[in-house]
Amino acid sequence: MTGLDSEPEVLALDSHAQTAVTAYLRVQPFYANLADVIARILQECLRKRGIKVHSVQHRAKDPSSLGRKAAIPSDIDPNVPKYLEPLKDITDLAGVRVITHFPGTLADVDRLITEEFDVIEKSNKGLMLIEEERFGYQSIHYLLRMKGERTHLAEYEHFADAIVEMQVRTILQHAWAEIEHDIQYRSLKTIPSEIRRRFMALAGMLEIADREFQAIQNADRELEDHAKAMVQHGNLSGVEITPNALKFFLDKRLGPDGRISTWSYHWTAGLLKRLGFQDLKQVESAIAPYDDNHLSLVAEGTRQGQTTRFELMLLAALGERFIERHPWKDAWFIERRKNFLKKFLDAGITISRYDPEPQIAESNADR
Repeated sequence: MTGLDSEPEVLALDSHAQTAVTAYLRVQPFYANLADVIARILQECLRKRGIKVHSVQHRAKDPSSLGRKAAIPSDIDPNVPKYLEPLKDITDLAGVRVITHFPGTLADVDRLITEEFDVIEKSNKGLMLIEEERFGYQSIHYLLRMKGERTHLAEYEHFADAIVEMQVRTILQHAWAEIEHDIQYRSLKTIPSEIRRRFMALAGMLEIADREFQAIQNADRELEDHAKAMVQHGNLSGVEITPNALKFFLDKRLGPDGRISTWSYHWTAGLLKRLGFQDLKQVESAIAPYDDNHLSLVAEGTRQGQTTRFELMLLAALGERFIERHPWKDAWFIERRKNFLKKFLDAGITISRYDPEPQIAESNADR
């Protein structure tokens, strides 16, 4: 086929693409609204199920992208466009993407999607790329629409039968997909061997990293469950001071307090380590002689929050040592804590000089 022969074909495809774009511009707001609605439904379902993800993105297809896709010739006949009816045959006019932190969350999202939406088609793009000998990284794609019970609602009825493409991938899989647009070589058959080896090594590293992140999350959950069980059974020896372990300990020791933020437990866990504590057994030994409510009433005149009462117990247990090792060296802090110590003494409360560091040295010597 000569260049002159191919020119009418190109013009025909271009005309087909321009017609498709013109038609799409009239309905693009519909698909933008559709993508937004599906994303909001998905986010609410994720929230209710307690599934944490990195982000949920949505968009209506860019008109220029639609035009390029509409101009693709058929694999069977280059004189005919691949998508004869672009607005019907191109299924990603409305798109939603879910990016998770860990591979294990993909299964949770999959269950949510299959239960909350009508899934028309599901495909694993990673497996398809391997079969086609192309570079890429795993991503699960769904073609879906709202279920009938939702489209019966007045605000959703005009979306009945409208199709959305949803992609679900991890954040590392997403990173690969984003940079893939800049990769010039797409076929293993044409790429230089040196570049091919580097691409394959990178793909393997990303997969290993994904697995390792998942393993770290699993290990963290196991340690948290173990710490909670140890605290519940009163076996505090060797229980590392972490924000979650500290919360379990304080909830049991001083009573739960829903007002305390996650940040407060992080701060207090860091303070304990700065004071020299290494496990919760030492903490319990230090504060055992003290009544948190009594200390709070003496120092502040009222019953303070959980972590404030706990810090007052540490102050009574360590005395001046608490002030010396505390990260806040401002005069107001020092004077206020010294005033608390004076109030304790005036109320007949014994001030200790507990020091966790010699306890650590003694424990190490015994080993």
